[in-house]
Amino acid sequence: MSVAVLFLSFLVFLFVGFPVAYCLGISSLLYFILENMPLVTFAQRFFSGLDSFTLLCIPGFMLAGNLMNTGGITYQIVRFCDKVIGHIRGGLGLANIGASMIFAGVSGTAAADAASLGGILIPAMVKDGYDADYSVAVTAASSCIGPIIPPSVPMIMAGTLTGISVSKMFVAGVIPGVLMGLGMMIVAWVISVKRNYPKNERRATFREIISSGREAFWALLMMVIILAGILTGIVTPTEASIIAVLYALFVGFFIYRELSIKSALAVIRDSMVGAAGIMVLVGFANVFAYVLTKEQIPTMIANWILSVTQNKFVILLIINIFLLFVGCFMETIAALTILFPVLLPVVTQLGVSPIQFGVMCVLNLVIGLTTPPVGVCLFITTSIGKISIAEGTKAIIPFLICNFIVLLLVTYCPPVTLWLVGLLYGI
Repeated sequence: MSVAVLFLSFLVFLFVGFPVAYCLGISSLLYFILENMPLVTFAQRFFSGLDSFTLLCIPGFMLAGNLMNTGGITYQIVRFCDKVIGHIRGGLGLANIGASMIFAGVSGTAAADAASLGGILIPAMVKDGYDADYSVAVTAASSCIGPIIPPSVPMIMAGTLTGISVSKMFVAGVIPGVLMGLGMMIVAWVISVKRNYPKNERRATFREIISSGREAFWALLMMVIILAGILTGIVTPTEASIIAVLYALFVGFFIYRELSIKSALAVIRDSMVGAAGIMVLVGFANVFAYVLTKEQIPTMIANWILSVTQNKFVILLIINIFLLFVGCFMETIAALTILFPVLLPVVTQLGVSPIQFGVMCVLNLVIGLTTPPVGVCLFITTSIGKISIAEGTKAIIPFLICNFIVLLLVTYCPPVTLWLVGLLYGI
């Protein structure tokens, strides 16, 4: 009876429109009351979900990404990418994807990528003669790279919830992220040639590229410091996030001089509000997960799936389809906190690496950010481009196909995620 109330109340509150964090919290509280469990246990489980040094990455990377936008770093990245590949047909679209790959190395979130780069590039692309739907599609699709190339807020969540090494998950996301970027560049180039989109009148000279690179040096160095520090083990992801914040403040105040005390305080306030919302979600998700574990729900689900088929490839396909469906309706971090700990025991029984599965889950759910009805990145970019969701959805299909191909490689070709991890960590 209590378990039925747990799930029914969660679905009802979710359908009514409550934030996912409160759906988890209220339904778990009802379970505690019906089971006559001490409410102090509820509070303890909530706190234990937050009592993690690794979770401090989240406000750190969110703040660093927002400081980049306000401090002029994002603009320098876009300008540099345009100088390097702007002479190719559809070069501004390619620069859009390239900038997303670089920006992914700092922010760790897709929404931040879509909002910051979209605000700069979508109006610029439309002004240069690109169709609005294409400009929106390439921006929304490339923003998916943000949570795949390290650092990644969703990967931090997955690692914290299950005890998987966050650093190893970061490394596992490098090759899939690069494949996504290169694949989307090919798609963007083909579409650009077909529609005869513009290109820069001439190829930038070596001197101009060096000059632009010099201006963007501080922005690019930020990504190098973060990735090199994490991948070599010199710093933990949490320490890297704090370094990123301090670096972004220094560059914004003293190099590009776009930051002021007033704007920096506003960025800090907005970032902390956003991070607090994620932390509340994590706390309540930990309580919800405790209830599921107590009732042995993950074991029951694992046994049920394995009773249907023992074929690893079929099970992974079923999970992929399920996660893609969930990603269409639920925000990435919320879905990850609920489903990842439940599904992980299923695939580990089949011999699938938890690190590989973590990247697979994140990629599945991130793709959902660009699909209706709850595609956050698609909503952001269509709003900037002033087109309908339907137009944006139709235009993004070729890029989604590219991302689906990368998803299949991640799912069925373990070296795509594990080769670099093995090379650096010897596993």
